[in-house]
Amino acid sequence: MNRFLKLFTALLFPFFLFSQNNSQELAQELDQTVADYALYSNKKEEKINILKNRISYTKTDLQKYTLYGKLYAEYKSYQSDSALMYARKSFQIAVVVKDVKKINDAQLNLASIMGTLGMYKEATDILNRIDIKTSPELRGYYFTVNSTVYGYMSDYAASVQEKKKYITLTQKYRDSSLQYYKPQSSAYVMAKSSAFLDAGKHKETLALLLPYFPKIENSSADRAVIAYIISQAYRQQKSLDQEQKWLTISAISDLQLAKKEYISLRSLAFLQYENGDIDRATTYIKRSLEDALFCNARLRTYEISKMLPIINEAYQKQNETNRFQLILFLISVSTLSVFLLALLFLLFKQMKKLSKAKQEISLANKTLSELNQELNTFNEKLNDTNYTLTEANLLKEIYIGRYMDQCSHYIGKLDEYRRKLNVMATSGKMNDLISAVKSKEFVENELAAFLTAFDNTFLQLFPTFITEFNALLIDDEATQLKDGELLNTELRIFALIRLGIKDSAKIATFLRYSVSTIYNYRSQLKNKAAGPREDFESQVMHIGTHLH
Repeated sequence: MNRFLKLFTALLFPFFLFSQNNSQELAQELDQTVADYALYSNKKEEKINILKNRISYTKTDLQKYTLYGKLYAEYKSYQSDSALMYARKSFQIAVVVKDVKKINDAQLNLASIMGTLGMYKEATDILNRIDIKTSPELRGYYFTVNSTVYGYMSDYAASVQEKKKYITLTQKYRDSSLQYYKPQSSAYVMAKSSAFLDAGKHKETLALLLPYFPKIENSSADRAVIAYIISQAYRQQKSLDQEQKWLTISAISDLQLAKKEYISLRSLAFLQYENGDIDRATTYIKRSLEDALFCNARLRTYEISKMLPIINEAYQKQNETNRFQLILFLISVSTLSVFLLALLFLLFKQMKKLSKAKQEISLANKTLSELNQELNTFNEKLNDTNYTLTEANLLKEIYIGRYMDQCSHYIGKLDEYRRKLNVMATSGKMNDLISAVKSKEFVENELAAFLTAFDNTFLQLFPTFITEFNALLIDDEATQLKDGELLNTELRIFALIRLGIKDSAKIATFLRYSVSTIYNYRSQLKNKAAGPREDFESQVMHIGTHLH
């Protein structure tokens, strides 16, 4: 028995795998179709616009009647208000030409679209006025429209008694329509399968529809309807996977034909909600609601509005769960990162020790001449350092004295400026006071005086700076000063670098420029260097020393 079970499982496994892949492909196709809904809507609009443009070229009422009928058909499941308008226009022309069949056909179109719009009284009034005996070829359509309208009314019924009454009428008119449709027609197949379904005969429904479905063209609006009926038969069979598959097929057909009045995608949204796929459920229900509102399909809007809060609440809960999981994940990752950093630190420390040991072994093997050479190099660096320290001490002494003088001078000027503003304020010259406060003249004058003081001090320390600086540049790129200038911006930047201030941000603050401007100046002058570009600033640091 066990061997037989294993063999049976092995035989069924490939079929199960294919079924799973097929379902995933269908789901992905539907997701893409939902995402591309605007593309299909645009195609629909183009088709409608072509028909509308033909109206201006029509000459006879019969031609207009035909065009209005085509526009009604295009708008019927797309935009109910427009469909109603063209159904009325068709009826008006039918009355003018006094063609009974056309009058009845137009009235049936009116009643059908009014049912979609929720105008049930108006629809039933029209149906009651029609003498269908005068148009026997329309009897099937007549009974179908009656069945559809009463079906809508049963969904909206406020009491159990009314619901039963309308369901009875729906089934009665549907059964009557079967007498007037050809057995192989889509209308007959849909009506017959619906009757089977209402009677709980899901096997008979599938036996009728599954062989018929492949014969339906992709461009047919009946494809989605029949796929939906098949899904409901599988629902009665409690075959969830098949129900979901056929609802998906139906929804793809609806969306690709740009139908806005449909049921499959809404039903699929609820199935996805029950399956726990809240993201898809939310996407599908929102698409369904937007399409129902666009079409003005009141029954569909009402049905969706009952489901939307349920799915939306689940979507919010899922977001909260995802957020909590993300926080846990981040905490876990952070903890792991700290652990890895500690591990890397220990590894780095161990490698450093190993490297140090290797260096010590290498140093032990060096020759006496190499040691003497290192000693000489060290002495040269020490002399260099001593000179740099001496120079730094000298710079500090000079700049501290200048800084104290400058600060004392600025304090005096600020006190004088304060007194001037005080006089303006106490004498009531508010306009002068506001102008003085807003004016940048004081700051600009002080900045100019500050830079002049800086230039004087720097050139006292490095009197040959300009000459030696230009010597580092290409001959025709030497810096030219204007009349009265001691240093220009370029020279001040490298004067600060010579003083040991190499950070562009600090130089920018000192000279009141942006960091990018300072960076550009430095790059431009490096490009003008007579020697290697990367050595230019180190050469500047040697200006005024015996090493230059």
